[in-house]
Amino acid sequence: MAQKLKTEYSKCWAGFCHWLLTKVMGWTIDTGCAPEKKVILLGVPHTSALDFIVSYLYYTSTRKVAHVMIKKEFFFWPVGPILRACGCIPVDRSSSTAMVRSVITAMGENEFFHLAIAPEGTREPIKRWKQGYHLIAKATGATVRMAYFDWGTKHVGHGEIFELTDDAKADTARIQEIYETMHLKGRHPEKYITH
Repeated sequence: MAQKLKTEYSKCWAGFCHWLLTKVMGWTIDTGCAPEKKVILLGVPHTSALDFIVSYLYYTSTRKVAHVMIKKEFFFWPVGPILRACGCIPVDRSSSTAMVRSVITAMGENEFFHLAIAPEGTREPIKRWKQGYHLIAKATGATVRMAYFDWGTKHVGHGEIFELTDDAKADTARIQEIYETMHLKGRHPEKYITH
């Protein structure tokens, strides 16, 4: 009985998130959730805190959870339990090594784990994107997919799998080149740089 109620609640919440994102906010969902058990979704372009809201509503509407890394300082009462319920992972942002390790541990402890990462690493304009996603993917065997939230067309979804090599720098440069061909617009276009 309890499982049935949980399933019904999940279905209703997913439906509400879909309605809110598509009917109220005017977004179009291009794809469902990624089919892999463990996947890293690169979220681009990241120029606003509202990107999290769009991404959360999109993935929740598929009845799945895409985890995101949030500074551990935000996990205070009563915000902490809400963030955890939304799939947020508390991480130590002062140490990139500790942050990557905590995510690798979390992915290793779960059979199904989808992780959303903004490779830009900040909402400010930046030319050199972060490579933490590469370390995490290599350590966990997770698939990497190029996801997007285009504020220009209001389309959200994930693209094809990006096959990683052993060269994180070259892979990241190639990913930036591919995103550039997609002509995406951030909520604050001046903060999005692909090259």
